[in-house]
Amino acid sequence: MELSDIKTFAAVVRSGGITRAAEELNTVQSNVTQRVKALEVEIGTALFERHSRGMTLTAAGKRLLPYAQKMAALSHEAVLAARDHGEPKGPLAIGSMETTAAVRLPPLLADFHRRFPAVRLALRTATTTDLVAAVLEGTLDGAFVAGPIAHADLVTTSAFREELVLVSARRWSSLTELRAGTPESGPTALVFRTGCTYRQRLEQILVEFGWPSAVRFELGTLDGMIGCVAADMGVTLLPRIVVERSAMSGSVSIHALSPSHARVETLFIQRRAGHQYSALAGFVSCLNSDDAVIAA
Repeated sequence: MELSDIKTFAAVVRSGGITRAAEELNTVQSNVTQRVKALEVEIGTALFERHSRGMTLTAAGKRLLPYAQKMAALSHEAVLAARDHGEPKGPLAIGSMETTAAVRLPPLLADFHRRFPAVRLALRTATTTDLVAAVLEGTLDGAFVAGPIAHADLVTTSAFREELVLVSARRWSSLTELRAGTPESGPTALVFRTGCTYRQRLEQILVEFGWPSAVRFELGTLDGMIGCVAADMGVTLLPRIVVERSAMSGSVSIHALSPSHARVETLFIQRRAGHQYSALAGFVSCLNSDDAVIAA
């Protein structure tokens, strides 16, 4: 099997389709389609079921996926290991949830840049689900995700502890008032796309509040999320520190939740079997330094 075909297959699964995979791989759709078909011919069976709503993995595709992820990751690690001379330099791809990137990472990234100016760090934001997949596949060297994460191929380091709060428009001064003044179907839930841990927890809270059928409205940016909450479009779930440090914090109300809903740990993950080359080791050393801030 051609490694390029394996990487293309993994990209299609990760991105959810041919078009997005082509954009991610910086190529044309016909090339992605050709490589997937070549892989199917090589293996002798279909890897995707193609239908009007897109593509889904067949049973064979599901069995192939973990091997494809490992092969892509090992290929990436082999190149990095060969180039590593012990001095932190070169590219480093780090992923993060958008909320963590907005508030927690700037001091850490500034410290890392001061200590290791020869490293070309690229930061990508995504949901926890997508970030875990990207680290396993080797397209990211490490990522900040919402815990808990239990995977045999991942090493986790505690980075930050957050308190999640329910955020509503300013006019709702308490949860009691919000619940009393909301339609029976519940408020609109303003969420990031599927795969976001905070979204999953918000949906659990809405069920417990008696609003399982609340409408979901997906947003792609943190500023857009807080702005829509301030405009009384709906409610959302965010770390307290994110809301308090937002320029729009005075336009929203923050509602404390029970510890079972509020407590969440942000973890830094990396591949267990991976070669922790110098740039990544340098980044982890900044995370573990005395200057790293971990909120109680």
